[in-house]
Amino acid sequence: MNFFKKLKEKITQQTDAVTEKFKQGLSKTRDSFAGRVNDLIARYRKVDEEFFEELEEILIAADVGVTTVMDLIDELKMEVKRRNIQETKEMQAVISEKLVDIYKGGDDKPATLNMQENGLTVILFVGVNGVGKTTTIGKLAHKLKSEGKTVLLAAGDTFRAGAIEQLEVWGERVGVEVIKQSAGSDPAAVMYDAIQAAKARNVDVLLCDTAGRLQNKVNLMKELEKVKRVIEREIPGAPHEVLLVLDATTGQNAMSQAKIFKEATNVTGIVLTKLDGTAKGGIVLAIRNELNIPVKFVGLGEKMDDLQAFDPEQYVYGLFADLLEE
Repeated sequence: MNFFKKLKEKITQQTDAVTEKFKQGLSKTRDSFAGRVNDLIARYRKVDEEFFEELEEILIAADVGVTTVMDLIDELKMEVKRRNIQETKEMQAVISEKLVDIYKGGDDKPATLNMQENGLTVILFVGVNGVGKTTTIGKLAHKLKSEGKTVLLAAGDTFRAGAIEQLEVWGERVGVEVIKQSAGSDPAAVMYDAIQAAKARNVDVLLCDTAGRLQNKVNLMKELEKVKRVIEREIPGAPHEVLLVLDATTGQNAMSQAKIFKEATNVTGIVLTKLDGTAKGGIVLAIRNELNIPVKFVGLGEKMDDLQAFDPEQYVYGLFADLLEE
């Protein structure tokens, strides 16, 4: 159990509050996924083809994604040969290790936000309606403000009924001003106003909301391109992040959305909301492996501080917490 030992040591060096959030937030996935893996290991004495077939089914049921599952099973088979693993009880640590490897893809650096040390950082949020985009912007504003940064919000979703008001509610809640125009205005014009306001007030971070009407895909993508052009013209090199917000409970549907937005705009990171509300938390691995976009934040609850920077080790710990604490 060398990997588990190392993982436990690494986790204990981080704050208990973060570990507890990942543990609580992944309880549904853990109960189904880790429970089924443990049951599989208890039923099989030997690591054989049947064992791998059942493991494959468990991983697919957790929304790890067929392509990622095939890659993972191949890796596990190679590892079993390399280490000459005979008994299934040794597989728990190997599976966990490979889950972390697949997520990291050889990159040991955590997926942090591209913050500008001097000057304004502009973060653009994209995603379909209903995924929790506005809530995520509010929670990130709270997080950045608690880190001592000055924040401004731009109400660029001018089409959805109540979107501007919803962002204003969050702005009041976290004590951050919202730059807005009337409903139905040109979103690019809102961005222009917001950038001028942010520059005039020497703000550290500008968080920009956008519309998410995927049924008008062509219009939406044109709109996003126009918004990006305005931001880039006013601040060369911006937006510094384009964060795609996805709802973890929609599973493979979230993958389809990610592919569409990746085609249309340069998505630099994913925010996966409602991870605590699904038993299919394996979607994190599918997104990372199949789209090669890092998951930068995950939503692990309803509270203001439940938006957590994503950490693959904390994630795997959350999946296997019961086993690690035996």
